[in-house]
Amino acid sequence: MSTTQTPVRLQAVSAPDQPDVTPALEELYRGFEQELLVPLWTEIGDLMPAHPRSRAVPHLWRWDSLLELAARAGEIVPVGRGGERRAIALANPSLGGRPFATPTLWAAIQYLMPGEDAPEHRHTQHAFRFVVEGSGVWTVVDGDPVPMNRGDFLPQAGWNWHAHHNTSKEPMAWLDGLDIPFQYVTEAQFFEFGRDELSAAERTTPQRSRSERLWGHPGLRPLSATSLPPGSPLFAYKWEFTDRALADQLAVEAEGYGGTVEPGHAAVRFANPATGADVLPTVRAEMHRLVRGAETAPVRETGSSVYQVFDGSGTVTVGDTSWSVTRGDLFVVPSWESFSARSEAGSTDSDSGGLDLFRFSDAPVFEALQLHRTRKEDA
Repeated sequence: MSTTQTPVRLQAVSAPDQPDVTPALEELYRGFEQELLVPLWTEIGDLMPAHPRSRAVPHLWRWDSLLELAARAGEIVPVGRGGERRAIALANPSLGGRPFATPTLWAAIQYLMPGEDAPEHRHTQHAFRFVVEGSGVWTVVDGDPVPMNRGDFLPQAGWNWHAHHNTSKEPMAWLDGLDIPFQYVTEAQFFEFGRDELSAAERTTPQRSRSERLWGHPGLRPLSATSLPPGSPLFAYKWEFTDRALADQLAVEAEGYGGTVEPGHAAVRFANPATGADVLPTVRAEMHRLVRGAETAPVRETGSSVYQVFDGSGTVTVGDTSWSVTRGDLFVVPSWESFSARSEAGSTDSDSGGLDLFRFSDAPVFEALQLHRTRKEDA
């Protein structure tokens, strides 16, 4: 046995579901250790539990605190080669200090100062940006400048060159989401540095990107698209359309024709306009709206989610933990923990009059592997 190998120490224990502790059993276990073997009967309760037991725990991050720390980092930490991005990741308290929100999802606040550029690079990790407030930054994806404004959702499949530049006189922060932990654990990730400077054409500030002009028309696909990328070819899903879709769902419900997933609960999924599938191969993204006083039924799902409050205020419950939340706050729902949300009945601090929640999850991975399961609980 190599001296670098560290065998698992097997401990014979007296238990109803274990063999009798004898010298022969102890000798057998030492032989297993010598050959780096572990018998299933000592591990089955951990490897095959009756239901998922996530290593992540429910946790809440307050947007005001994140924004304050990001602003301080903006004054101290430069953006450039090496660190690449001024991105500050959410670290779930039960994942050993890793910068992972859940075992499969990465979430961070990214902060760009006035006039700053975040240099070009690409990676196999699938990513998106979601803007809870602010404007003035353009992300440049494969040479296409894409404006970022409040409420916009901007997906970007892996291996696309991308950079950012802030043309305004104010700093801007947004939510980054990626599948970094999933690719890390599967040992599938690649990364490359790009150019140090963008071209003059890429530093322009159009109100609509090329991808929006080609793909941003509901139900219409350009016939010029003979090959498709692994994710959505639309690089920006504008808030005005998301807002209208949610409002229309609730209006149809009010007219007595259904249209919502639950009473007072409208929801949309961001979809690839070319295929109707999820916008990214490993990430699902949705927007939910609860009218004032509405409440969702508790639900459990395999796979994990990260939520950000886009607007309004309310109460969310994850497992046995409840929090009052307001604009920008972020929280984690681990696998098979029950989740429910309630909009504040008297809330007036929302543009929509209720509670708007942005959600992203690893559902496409679980569905592709036939491992996705959901169950509604009694309220």
